[in-house]
Amino acid sequence: MSEGDDSAALWKVNRTIHELVKDRGFQVADDEINMDLASFKDAYANSGGSVDRNQLNFFTNHRLNPADQIFVFFSDEKSVGVKTMRKLLNILEEKSIARGIIIFPGSMTSSARKVISAMQQRFKLEEFSEADLLVNITHHKLVPRHEVLVPEQKKLLLERYRLKETQLPRIQIADPIARYYGLRRGQVVKITRPSETAGRYASYRICF
Repeated sequence: MSEGDDSAALWKVNRTIHELVKDRGFQVADDEINMDLASFKDAYANSGGSVDRNQLNFFTNHRLNPADQIFVFFSDEKSVGVKTMRKLLNILEEKSIARGIIIFPGSMTSSARKVISAMQQRFKLEEFSEADLLVNITHHKLVPRHEVLVPEQKKLLLERYRLKETQLPRIQIADPIARYYGLRRGQVVKITRPSETAGRYASYRICF
């Protein structure tokens, strides 16, 4: 991939990750989402056209709960290992942030993924390759609207239809949509689809 192609790809990735964070309820500047490629290069690329991924790192607060913060970390390591994960954890500890997303250009070692599992009691860590974020899957015309229910909404849903959690259709935690919204096991997502007869109809799935 040439440097120019690298800049164009990272521009798309940067836009998608800001849309993802915004869709989860965090504060995001519209300028980051609406930035065109030329402006992105002016802001983040050097004279040779190469983008310093470290400059793309950012953290932000949740709109409804400012104490809830998330840090997005761009790694320039093609195969992310334990060393890079420790670097991310150190940043989260220094900033007292419990949520972190790491984005990398290649792959992640099994040892690095074990760090995510080992630290899950203290930190909610997620990982995406840049290829995962080149396109925002929620913008595809065949993907219906998804809305993550808060616990109170989930409770009302189950009471209204006299359902147990086990009776709800499921969505796997590894599903691309579940990953986009950061679903955790037990969370319920409302899916709204168009209907020729009813205008639209809603269904619900529980993450497992």
